[in-house]
Amino acid sequence: MDQPGAAMMGMGGRLREALRADGRVDADQLVARLEAIRRFLGIVDGHLPDTPLVPARTLVERAGTRLSLSRDHTVVALAGATGSGKSSLFNAMAGMDLSTVGVRRPTTGVAHACVWGPLDGGTRLLDWLGVLPRHRFVRESALDGDDESTLHGLILLDLPDFDSVQHSHRLEVDRLLGLVDLVVWVVDPQKYADRVVHDSYLREFRRHREVTVVVLNQVDRLPPAEVPRVLADLRRLLDADGLEGVPLLATTVADPAGTQGLREALERSVAQRQAALRRLSGDLDAVVAALDEMVGAPQATLSTGDPSVAALDRALVAAAGVPTVVAAVEQAYRHRAASTTGWPLVRAWRRLRPDPLRRLHLPDRSGTAPEAASLVAATSVPEPSSADRSALGLAVRTVAEGAGAGLPSGWPNAVTAAARSRLGDLPDALDRAISGTDLGMDRPRTWWRLVGAVQWLVTLAAVAGLGWLALGYALRALGLPELRHPMVGEVPVPTLLLLGGLLAGLLVAALTRPVTRWAAGRARRRAEARLTSAVAEVGEEYVLAPVRAVIAAHADARTVLEVARHR
Repeated sequence: MDQPGAAMMGMGGRLREALRADGRVDADQLVARLEAIRRFLGIVDGHLPDTPLVPARTLVERAGTRLSLSRDHTVVALAGATGSGKSSLFNAMAGMDLSTVGVRRPTTGVAHACVWGPLDGGTRLLDWLGVLPRHRFVRESALDGDDESTLHGLILLDLPDFDSVQHSHRLEVDRLLGLVDLVVWVVDPQKYADRVVHDSYLREFRRHREVTVVVLNQVDRLPPAEVPRVLADLRRLLDADGLEGVPLLATTVADPAGTQGLREALERSVAQRQAALRRLSGDLDAVVAALDEMVGAPQATLSTGDPSVAALDRALVAAAGVPTVVAAVEQAYRHRAASTTGWPLVRAWRRLRPDPLRRLHLPDRSGTAPEAASLVAATSVPEPSSADRSALGLAVRTVAEGAGAGLPSGWPNAVTAAARSRLGDLPDALDRAISGTDLGMDRPRTWWRLVGAVQWLVTLAAVAGLGWLALGYALRALGLPELRHPMVGEVPVPTLLLLGGLLAGLLVAALTRPVTRWAAGRARRRAEARLTSAVAEVGEEYVLAPVRAVIAAHADARTVLEVARHR
């Protein structure tokens, strides 16, 4: 055997050793990884832009289709530049002239397929690959006997030239390279170092080393002594491309044994029926690596004690008009207390003044059924000022920026969009929260009634004393016998009743006033606490919950991506 043939046989032996070292891909685990990617896409849908997710969506769709088609066939593509001799190699492997051979550009314009074994089993697969029926050939002959049985299940494709001047040819190559199970890159001694081959194609397949074979074809054109040197240089270039360990073969169609190493590689691949799984596994690795950059490190959840959350609550309190309402609560408490505990003679006058709380059209639940109390209506709380609206917008943005800090590109925008997604509903929600909050002003206080009863007693005493004195004066004016007034010391009882009632009323009013102020302040603080809590619940529902949903989606995406990463 000549030196090129010996070199080719040696490379074939090294190829067998490399294939024996390859680990097998578990089909069930591969399906689980694909399912994890599908779940990932569902989780991030609506949170991340669609364009970066296209490769993952394409993989899920393509993998599902490929796995549902024939598992008994292995699709191998011969890819190469013009003049590399891949069509001649295709014909040599098939043992027939199936693909046009020439030196004019372009030569191969469409893919040709040769199927070892019955064609019917691979028809659906070839339909999916888009190989036209007139370019499909069957390598099955009674004259072959069992000579070709070791390749049964192989579908060998001769692709168009990837350096074709026809753009449609390059597009067809790129499409099929994304679908086939194993790629045999055919290079020739003259253009094996071409930058287009390495930069645009070989380097892109560094994650698919297990389903990549490189062939230095037409080695018969080299002096025998040059073959090892050229192979070593090509290996150096492949290692630089990230294709360490990829089988490298020397072939020639001029020698009957010149394609033996490639045939052995294809026989091994067909026998193992692992090429499709390994290709999909490599595609998964590439997709997971890209998705991993989109997920990044774990993110802490947004806690209620976060300063940005406290600032949001303050902004919501101001925008909801809580200061106005609590001030009205304090004024209304004083107004209602004075109307109940004041002198009966001036109570009616006080009641003519409008109640500060009812001016805001806040519902009064006193004497109403629970169902009626739950029906809230629009209030007359003043609209938030421009400053309040700006402060609220700033607080929402601060929450979003804090929650999205540290997240990779895409997620901060999703957090911001989530934080602002329901801002349009906030005004009505805040109004409902204000009107639906029990301010604790539904019924008069017990001590109001006690003080009011005392005021009535002293007022009645004063009125009784005044009436008694008036009666005595009338009798004197009419010349009738005068009434004899009982005395308390030197003071007549009617006078004591009149003056005592008036002074007691003033004293009760003076003593009640500081108590009313203290109780009104307490009612204000209680109402403020309840309103702040109600407003904070609105902030939780309309701002924080959507933000937390995005952060939870990020955590879930990381979890399922770990499943997809595990091989």
